Amino acid sequence: MPNTETSQSQRRTGFSIHVLTASGALAGLIALQSVIDGHIRSALLWLIVCQILDGIDGPIARKFDVSLHAPHIDGHVLDLVIDYVTCVVVPTVLLIRMDVVEPRLTMIISGLILITSALWFARTDQETEDVWFNGFPAVWNIVIPTFILLGTSQSYAAIMCVLFCVAQLTKVKFPHLVRVHALRPATYSVTFIYFGAFILLSAQYPSGPQWARYIVLIAPVYLVAIVAWRTFAPHRTILGISITDHS
Repeated sequence: MPNTETSQSQRRTGFSIHVLTASGALAGLIALQSVIDGHIRSALLWLIVCQILDGIDGPIARKFDVSLHAPHIDGHVLDLVIDYVTCVVVPTVLLIRMDVVEPRLTMIISGLILITSALWFARTDQETEDVWFNGFPAVWNIVIPTFILLGTSQSYAAIMCVLFCVAQLTKVKFPHLVRVHALRPATYSVTFIYFGAFILLSAQYPSGPQWARYIVLIAPVYLVAIVAWRTFAPHRTILGISITDHS
């Protein structure tokens, strides 16, 4: 009898964690409505809520063995569905609403984002064995808000959008910021500082301190460096450090 009760408790826990993941759709809907209503600060903050939910549900699911105790729901598929809404669709509507690129290019860029992102989410080789992503992992919920927070020029934003779209279809390696073991202390530190500045600018949009803008602008240089290292020289060690650390 105790074993049955434990099993039922585990199933309820597993299902609750799936509900937590699915709640990202609701947060995405609120963000979308905020974009439509022109409440951009609110939209930016709700997109951050989506990022937080996406960041915590995976570790929690792995800790409680959700795939074992709630197998009737595929957590991976659920996560992909929610991510396509919150990481792609809502930010694309934000791009349209805020004229992030020139009006004559808006629908072209938006369509390209939606199509290449859909293809990326359907990839069977999304991750490497050391949990790096193959191709740009469709985090448009970071890219497009960053353009808005920094006041990026329409031409530069359009160029960057096209480059990221193309990158989604390549095997350029991008780190899973939470799960990659290589350089974890440095990656965690840069990520923490970056998102601190990102959240502050979002909360104070359209104002915010200039130092936070500098952080949001400069911090991605670290990402570019480790992406280039893992993609083009994965077996090279620097100062005795390997970029393909599996430990």
